[in-house]
Amino acid sequence: MDILNALQAPRRREILRTIWNAERSAGEIRASQPGVTFGAVSQHLRVLERAGLVSKRNEGTYHYYVARKESLGPLRQWLEQMWDDALYRLKIQAELEEARRGPKSQQRRRQK
Repeated sequence: MDILNALQAPRRREILRTIWNAERSAGEIRASQPGVTFGAVSQHLRVLERAGLVSKRNEGTYHYYVARKESLGPLRQWLEQMWDDALYRLKIQAELEEARRGPKSQQRRRQK
């Protein structure tokens, strides 16, 4: 499977983001994906591994995964920028929501 097909699924991109900067166990990866079964996460990891996007290390019965950033070539910068932009948008949304609600002290006064 080629890299673009592997990255086509949003869930696989999210899994790749999860292991981008640190090795994680399959259980940790599963825990970071709410509402997804362990079997589905395993299938996504297999696709990413076949595409050469992740490396797997076995330690006893545990499997650890880490992103192979070098295999992405120019797509690496695009992914990093996309993730950074998404985090920035989330931060902005949280700040806007906080500003809309006002300071906590004012909210308490209104509730009384």
